Formats: sequence, C-alpha cells, structure tokens
Amino acid sequence: MWTLTGCIGLIGSNSLALGPIAPAMAAALGTSVQTVMIASAAFGLGTAGGALALGQLIDRIGPQRMLAITMLLMVFGFAGAGTAIGPEMLIASQFGLGIAAGVALPAIYTLAAVSGPPGHESRTLGIVLTGWTLSMVGGVPLSALIADTLGWRAFYFILAGAALLAAGTIARRPKTKGVAGGLQTPLAALRVKGVLPLLAACGCFMASFYGVYAYLGDHLHASLGLPVSANGLATILYGIGFGAAALLDRFLDTHLARPLLLSVLMVLVTAVFFLMFVFSGSFIGLLVLMGVWGLANHLGLNVLIMRLTALDPEQRGAIMGLNSTVTYLALFAGTIGLGEVYAGQGFRPVVLCAVGLMLTGVAISLLAARGSAAVKRDAERHQTATPR
Repeated sequence: MWTLTGCIGLIGSNSLALGPIAPAMAAALGTSVQTVMIASAAFGLGTAGGALALGQLIDRIGPQRMLAITMLLMVFGFAGAGTAIGPEMLIASQFGLGIAAGVALPAIYTLAAVSGPPGHESRTLGIVLTGWTLSMVGGVPLSALIADTLGWRAFYFILAGAALLAAGTIARRPKTKGVAGGLQTPLAALRVKGVLPLLAACGCFMASFYGVYAYLGDHLHASLGLPVSANGLATILYGIGFGAAALLDRFLDTHLARPLLLSVLMVLVTAVFFLMFVFSGSFIGLLVLMGVWGLANHLGLNVLIMRLTALDPEQRGAIMGLNSTVTYLALFAGTIGLGEVYAGQGFRPVVLCAVGLMLTGVAISLLAARGSAAVKRDAERHQTATPR
C-alpha cells in the first residue's frame, strides 16, 4: 500500500515540480521557460493518450505486473530528462513519462481498490491518494532545494533511482492475475452501465480544479500584491487538507453505498468555489479555503474512483484508464479555457465558471445516483422473484 503511495508521489513530483525548476532548466538548455513548460503539456497529453490506448492491458496482464513494467519505463524517462541536452529531448522524455504514467495511475488505483481489507476499501485508497500530498508538500519544495544545491539534473536522477526501487518492490509482490483475452478495444469499457455519467462528472470536477488552481498563484501575486512565495503557502495548505482527509475515509467506507454521497461532496466543492469568489480579495480567507478545498477534493476523488472501480471488476483497469484520460484532457481544457477567462476578466469570473462546471457535475452525479438506485431496485426485485 505504501509503495503505491510512493509511486503516486513520484508521478506527482515530476508533473508538479517542473514549474519551480523551469528557470534553471531553461538557462542550462539555452531556451525559454515557456519552451521548457511545453514539456509539462507533453506529459499531460502523453498521460491521456497512454491511459486511453493502453489502459486495457492492465486487465489483460494484471495491474501488479503492469505497474512494475511502467515504473521500470519511468526509470528511462527520468534518466532521459536528467541527461537532456536540448528542449526537444526534454519534451520527448516527458511525453514518454506521460505515456507510462497514463498506465501506472489506473494500475495503482486498481490495485488500491482490490488490495484493501473488505469493508476498508476507501481507507486503503485514501492512504494511496495521499501520494499527491507527498508530491505537493514534499516533492515540489524538495525539487527546488535539490536544483539550488545539486543542480536540476540531480532531481531527475533521484527520481530515476526511486522509480527503479519501486519497480523492484512491486515485482516482488504477490502476482495479480489478468483477465483472459482482455478487452478488444480501449473504449470498450464505455459500454459498462454507469461509466459515462461518472466520467462526465469527473471531467467537470477536474476541469474546475485545474482551471482555478492554475491561476490562483498569479491572482495572489498580481491582484493582491503578495510575493511569489505566497503561492507556495497556499499549495502547502491545500496539500495538508488533502492529506488530513484520509482521517475521514473511515466515514466513506460506512456510507459508500449511499447513492447521493458523491453529489453531496461535489456540492461541498461547489460551495468552496463560491466562497473563493466572495473572499477573492482576502489572503487569509483564501488560505483557509485552500485547506477545505484539499479536504473536499480528496473525499470526492476517493468516492468517484471507488464508484468507477465497482462498476465492473473484470474491467477495472480499462475504466481507470478512461478516468485518467478524462482527468488529463480536463487539465488541458480547464487550463486553456479558463485561462482565456482569466486573461480577459480576472480571477473572480474564473471561479464563477468553476461553480458552473461543478453544478453541471452535481446534476450529472444525481442522474448517475438515480440510475444506480434503479439498477439496485431491479436486482433486488429479480432476486425476490427468483424461486429458491
């Protein structure tokens, strides 16, 4: 379980740390920061593409073996980034890392869903999800420290060593079996009843998150006149809230079967965005909301993943692959789309757009809850009518 947490921490550290060390990388590679950040976009697109094209392999050969393979591939990706002699090599390495992450993330979520003790699945997944907290609170500051003391290349070599250790540890775990034959196409899991509305809710959830998160730091600096370090404090508080929510995952295990639970948590996130609109001019108010936002996002993400993995046990890997595809496409769409809003109108309209996205997600999740309740009633009616 803690190995899975560490794997998420590695993936998150790579994707989140590029921004802070981009100036040092640009100077060393003789290019601009904007060009270096293209590597971040390449990672996101690679993740979405890898999850969509290769997610079904998790079901075919088993999530444990697939995760070991992808972590080994990441060793070469991190080494490629660390030895890059130009921006093209860096971008190619990050694209390759993205493809590997696109398979690793759904494999991690699948393993988390099946490896926990019965009745404690949400708590197990919650611990694994704290890997994102590790990357935010630890990985990002550590990357800047390593870049200042040992150089930015050392950061990637350290990640490569950690990925090699993780691959070896995972390979020694008891093998998980795949499904004979696997899926015929990557999109076959879309036919599973209940997948589409949950993926649509995921898209709204993630587009609103990435759209607001991307421009909060600039709002603090440009609109409130705060130093750049203020964004780091906001990120740390978000990470603390996200990690602290693991203490509440026991509650999720007890109430996971309630169809409206996801809708309630998405309403909580919507309320956070609305309060961000109200307190957009208050640094203290925004800091408090960052902690609450992290907590609400952890709980919502946990329930969303648990609902998706429960739809079809034989296609968990493919379904999680679709989830990762939607997540990273939402990252791209939310960042670009709300970036246009931010450039033209500022931060408050961005938050209002996020409120609108979340309300759409709430409506979709209510439809999904209604559908799952109907399926459950039909199953119970069929069970009652079946002669014993």
